[in-house]
Amino acid sequence: MHIEKAQMTDYERVVEILKDGRNQLAEKGIDQWQGDYPNPQHVKEDVENGFAYLVHSDDDETVGTFTILPAPDHAYDELDGQWLKDTDAYLTIHRVAIHSDHAGQGYASKLFVAVIDHIKNERPDIESIRIDTHEDNKAMQHLITKHGFTRVGTLHGVYRPDETSYVYEMLTK
Repeated sequence: MHIEKAQMTDYERVVEILKDGRNQLAEKGIDQWQGDYPNPQHVKEDVENGFAYLVHSDDDETVGTFTILPAPDHAYDELDGQWLKDTDAYLTIHRVAIHSDHAGQGYASKLFVAVIDHIKNERPDIESIRIDTHEDNKAMQHLITKHGFTRVGTLHGVYRPDETSYVYEMLTK
């Protein structure tokens, strides 16, 4: 498995994977991504700014997507909690999705390993990685903690009114 930055030619594929992710969450009764987030404008901005990535299988099939945003991430301005490290040298992982055609094959776990390794190897200036997920998304919460993140707080109403998300952080140094 490998990751690469998405290009504008990948835009439709990224949108498709995120829509599929939205459907997977709905099928599981998880209210995450059921509103206007993420939307095609987020994807366009992510790709144009070099923040969107594709996840490829060993046979080069596109299986997923995610975004790495640089600091400051204003989604965390109203964090109810405390960071492990008070720093501006962080990156945030957002909009993680593995297409349902490839679910259950370990790609999500491999994605986390690849992203963490990528950040540690390519960005030695980064002191922490941050991520959040919906309070009902138990599978993502498990994945996040399995890969070394610590829950540091809660967000209320950032993505949609009355929505609660759990926030995690991993120190890279």
